[in-house]
Order: sequence, then C-alpha cells, then structure tokens
Amino acid sequence: MSRKDSKGLFANVLGQLDASADRAGPQRTTSPHLLKVAASVREIQERSELAERLLKDGGQIIEIDPEDVLDSDIPDRFASAYDAASLGELVQSMGEHGQSTPGLVRSVHGASKPFQIVFGRRRLAAARMLGVKFKAIARDLSDEDAIVLQGEENSNRHDLSFIERCLFARAQEAAGFSRDVISRSLNTGKSHISEMIRLASALPHDVLQEIGAAPDVGRRRWVEFEAKWSSHDAPLEAAKSVLAAEGVRGADTNVRFASVFEVLSGKAEGALLSVDPPQLVSHGLVLGNVSHGKSGSKLAFNKSVPSGFVDFVAEQIESLHDQFMKRNAR
Repeated sequence: MSRKDSKGLFANVLGQLDASADRAGPQRTTSPHLLKVAASVREIQERSELAERLLKDGGQIIEIDPEDVLDSDIPDRFASAYDAASLGELVQSMGEHGQSTPGLVRSVHGASKPFQIVFGRRRLAAARMLGVKFKAIARDLSDEDAIVLQGEENSNRHDLSFIERCLFARAQEAAGFSRDVISRSLNTGKSHISEMIRLASALPHDVLQEIGAAPDVGRRRWVEFEAKWSSHDAPLEAAKSVLAAEGVRGADTNVRFASVFEVLSGKAEGALLSVDPPQLVSHGLVLGNVSHGKSGSKLAFNKSVPSGFVDFVAEQIESLHDQFMKRNAR
C-alpha cells in the first residue's frame, strides 16, 4: 500500500469515528477495540507526519546496526519501559511486519559510536532484541534541536505520564538547557515547567523509580503527593517501608503510587490492605487483579496477557453486564 493510500485509509477510519460521535440521537458506545484502533491510527499518522517533515528537511532513512547507536543523554521514560515484558507487543509487531516508522538519530562529534538516538528508543530496543537493523532518519542536529525533537515525538504520542514529563524537564535543566528549550520540548508554558521541575526535585529519585510511571495519576494527585511528602515527619522511611511490603513490590505502578500516598496520608493500615487486591486466576495462571478505590474499581491485566484477550474481554462487556442485570433482577 502506498503512503498516499494509507493516509486515505487512516483518514477514512478517523472520519467515521468522528462522524459517529456527532450524530444526533441515542448511540451505541464505540467499542473499546475500535477506540484502540483509532488511537493507534492517530499515532501512526502523527509519527508519519513528523518523519515526512524531517525527510523534507534533508534527512534520509538508513538501516543501522542497533549496536552502533548510543543512548540519549536525557531519558524520557522509566527503564522498565524497555524491558522484555513492556516491549512484547512491539517486538511481535516488528517481527511480523517490520519497522513501520523510522526513528531519528544524529552524529555526535567525538562519540564512541557513529550515531546517537534522538527518538525511537523503544523501536531501537525491539530491533536489538530481534537482531535486526534499525531504520532511522539521520540528521545533523544541535543538542537543543535534538532535545526539542525528542520531546515533540513524545508529545505526539501523548503516552508519557505526568511524572515522566516532570523527570524529563528536570533532567534537561540539570543538563543545562534553558527554560525556553524545555518548554518547547514539552510543548507547555514556563510556569508549568517550573512546577514540574520543583516537583521532580522535591521527591527522591529512587522512590520515584520504585513507584514507576503511574500513568493513571495526573498532575493534581502528584501535587498532593508532594505536599504530603513535605509535611510528613519521616516520608522516606514510610515510603521505603510500604514499597518493600509483600504484595506491593510486584503490584501495578498505579497501586504502588496509591500505597505510598495512603501511607503519607497517615492511613498505613488501609494502604497495606488495599495493595493485595483479588486476583484474576484461570487454570492456576494469574491474569491480573481487581482493585477498589474511592474513584472507582479497576480491572488490571498483567503485561503477559495477550492484547487480543484484553480486546476480547472488552467486546464481551455488554453481554456480561446484561447477564449480571438479569441475575440480580431475580
């Protein structure tokens, strides 16, 4: 399929989704599977547009040995984003269909390797696991241009959590970048940048690493977390204690955040009870867990569960809800 044809197909899918949302009258809720497809399509479009712009600016796509690429000086994710469990779906996709979107690399004078990654670190890690060449656009970029492009691709994906954005901003400041550059890389104002850097600086890096990305936790909750940390008599000891507790270490990153938050709020007993949620078990295999909180209940599947099964469960929600309502109407 040509690039032009694929763009038309993507536009068709997104157009149908947008149109269905605007129709008058009662509507069936768009299926979670279709929403997931739409999100993937938008991501492919945005990456494709960024890659096309870089190509027009004089870049060229080359195939590189992954071992010839240095890591970025400034990380934008937690290290767990590059482990085998997190990269499972990407590795499978690239193994079956190849690398659909190139990364971006640059040459650094005097470096130990020919190239340095600017963006596409997960694709690079997947290529390394597969033992295949890494497709990338090669550009001559200054440090400032490289960090802005790295941040721009992250902004396009909308998949960095709030705390990852805070740590990315803090790492840039530590590397000597100006607030103007940091603002451009994160596509936000200087006042937000100041808050992000203050928050990332106030919380111990090792504790944040143990909690993890916590993608469900937004700005307001992290601000509350920092306030409780600052007012607690012994926050580090309290956090370390709960993070070391059995049932917390292997829990979901959002659960780990909630556990520490509750301890800092003086609700240690409730926190320890909440971090051992009911497990979803099938034939002795733990598929995930169910947790109940003030904001609602959540069903979280383990990373090892195939995405196809998760989509299948999502498609059965209406039928399961109907069965539940009939059972309770008796």
